[in-house]
Amino acid sequence: MGTMSYWQFSNASSNAVAVWRSCFAILLALLVTSGNSVASAIDEAESLTLLVETLNSTDDANVRSALMRGMLRGLEGRRNVAAPKGWSELSSKLAKTENGHVRDLANQLSQIFGDRAAVQRALAVLKDATAEPGPRRKALRALLTQQNLEASSMLELLLDEPALQIDAIRGYAMIENATAPAVLLGRYQQMKPELRRAVVETLATRKSYAQELLAAVQKKTVSREEVPTHVARSLHSLLGEQFVKVFGKVREVAQDREKTIAKYKRQLTPARIADADVSRGRALFKKTCALCHLLYGDGAKIGPDLTGSNRANLDYILLNSVDPSYDVPAGYKMVSIVTVEGRVLNGVIAEEDGTRVVLKTVEQPRVVILKEDIDVRKVSDKSMMPEGQLDKMKQQEVADLIKYLRTTEQVEMAQ
Repeated sequence: MGTMSYWQFSNASSNAVAVWRSCFAILLALLVTSGNSVASAIDEAESLTLLVETLNSTDDANVRSALMRGMLRGLEGRRNVAAPKGWSELSSKLAKTENGHVRDLANQLSQIFGDRAAVQRALAVLKDATAEPGPRRKALRALLTQQNLEASSMLELLLDEPALQIDAIRGYAMIENATAPAVLLGRYQQMKPELRRAVVETLATRKSYAQELLAAVQKKTVSREEVPTHVARSLHSLLGEQFVKVFGKVREVAQDREKTIAKYKRQLTPARIADADVSRGRALFKKTCALCHLLYGDGAKIGPDLTGSNRANLDYILLNSVDPSYDVPAGYKMVSIVTVEGRVLNGVIAEEDGTRVVLKTVEQPRVVILKEDIDVRKVSDKSMMPEGQLDKMKQQEVADLIKYLRTTEQVEMAQ
């Protein structure tokens, strides 16, 4: 088959042309917004204009959605990006389409491009108590990313809505809000355990919040046991000796690693493991390890996937449970970031380019931080996995968990 001429190509089916242009435009968008050396040679404004032209050239909702998802991924975390040429007219056109998904994607982009009308539409969705939780959750996240103070002021009201409670709690970390400690700690005693954990994690993200959290620990409004080790580390970093005086030192299990491992090996006799309940072990894994690890496809992707690890070896399991920082691969070392406005984040690097860092944290699987917003960045030799996990469990629970970790296939989970 001969080479297709430009004339022949331009007269090909409009759908094929649209698909080709979409693929090219998405690739260009990813290059331009990735901040790499290839992208630096391309003007962002021109590439975004090309994307707008491509969107204008098709009426296919799937093509439009694919394009705009690519743009949103490329511009994720950005604020006040100059609107490309032709976007105002296109966004008005897309606002009238019957496809709700296309309308929503266009509105998200308009917010990034600083469109006040788009911000007001997002606020309207957030305020609509009759709307589905999904769109409201998405609107809240987009507004807080754009540092919208009105959305931040609504967080206390959103705490009264069960479907949005966790998002409202996490929202206080994204924009500093002077009322956050009083609001969250005032409701703390009535909250479910998962919400309490989110409150503690959120209040450890800023020094002003952390001081109030420490005061609550001192008053026993928040028990010491409700502060996970990774949060205690963050609080110690923020508050220094003030934290130690109230909370005490965060114990370094690694100092007596061999002694601790020997203790568990004495407890975990073959007979005890044989009598352990593997289904209860899975439930314990879900409650603790699954916050960071995958096993049989279930869990989070912060730490290594345990499915293919050396789980049959008891020494391997105990070493990595007792002293998770003993041998941390470079990709799983904890990174601590302090932003210019005082927010503290701890996680592992998921992605990084010339303009932003994407962290995976225990609290959220994906947190985007613009490099221009970073004040301090440190890489620790510590693992994200907290030390002393087994010390918090009863002997029977340790045996149940170990038995589950040594399985070769998935089992039913205890209710």
